[in-house]
Amino acid sequence: MHEPQSGLDRRTFLRTTAVTGAALAVGGLSAPSASAAPGGFPDYSYVRTLLTPSQLKYNPTGEIIFPTMRGVYDRLASPLGRYYLYYAPHDAPGGICLAYGDSLEGPFTEYPANPIVSNTWDPHYAVSHVSSPHVLWRDDLKEFWLYFHGENTTTRLARSKDGIHFTYDKVVLSTSMMPSGTTETSYARVFQHDLPAHGAHYVMLFMLNNTTDHRDIGWGWSADGRTWTFDQDPLVRHSDVGAVNVGGPHLLTRNGSAYVVYNKDKESGGDLMITEVGADFSLRKHLGVFYDSRSSAPENGRAAAPSFGTMGGVPYMVYEAGERLSGAIAVAKG
Repeated sequence: MHEPQSGLDRRTFLRTTAVTGAALAVGGLSAPSASAAPGGFPDYSYVRTLLTPSQLKYNPTGEIIFPTMRGVYDRLASPLGRYYLYYAPHDAPGGICLAYGDSLEGPFTEYPANPIVSNTWDPHYAVSHVSSPHVLWRDDLKEFWLYFHGENTTTRLARSKDGIHFTYDKVVLSTSMMPSGTTETSYARVFQHDLPAHGAHYVMLFMLNNTTDHRDIGWGWSADGRTWTFDQDPLVRHSDVGAVNVGGPHLLTRNGSAYVVYNKDKESGGDLMITEVGADFSLRKHLGVFYDSRSSAPENGRAAAPSFGTMGGVPYMVYEAGERLSGAIAVAKG
């Protein structure tokens, strides 16, 4: 954690798989800024706050988390804006929400009919809350695939043609698929990433908890994004990086290798960390701090759950800023 220092077109946005692993398309890497994060990634700096709970019409709990940004303007005939920003409250009842805008730097307008997915979806489920939306564009199907949790034991999939109205699909991950004693399998993000040895085209990263109550990063692979196999051992353990808990993982790729960016709990520093896992996920090289959270508002010593993209060739990171369950959604520029 440090004190702050002084001083897109969609096809560019789609190239963020190469720049940031945003799992939209494969392409080239933009040149990093003069100052670079570990792995040669851009050094991001806070720009502004995009969403604050008190300014939202749908605000059941006074908190929002887990942003996902997607460029939509040449995927949809009549989009509400060039970019869709998905987010959610976490505490009950939660609810998957949408905001839209024409720049990654905002402003964003709240969708008037939020939540677009609620904690009751008859006949599929009735849970205390749904949260942590991650939206993947399936270019082969021309669909938006929404992965979200509810309860914290279960990750689900829903599908949409317009990114607003979703059809329920299935449960894709639950604690029953992990070792005995697992208590949470949530906060999942899914990325297009080939693992030939597993016959897989998609990778899932998620937060894993057990009876020790120390959260780690879990992972799995899939040929189709629906049916998954999960490694029974964590990909990144909290103890690997001196944290009580780690979570909010995101996959980045660069120069033929893959990296996982994730957050520490505030008590352990509140920073975003990066671990190189290699193209085949066989490597565990902990590279240190990816983004150093500022002690001033809105971060107040904690940055978490990053989502990445580019606009006009400039890389951006949208993330949680502030203490858990009392923060906002902010954007940083590389």
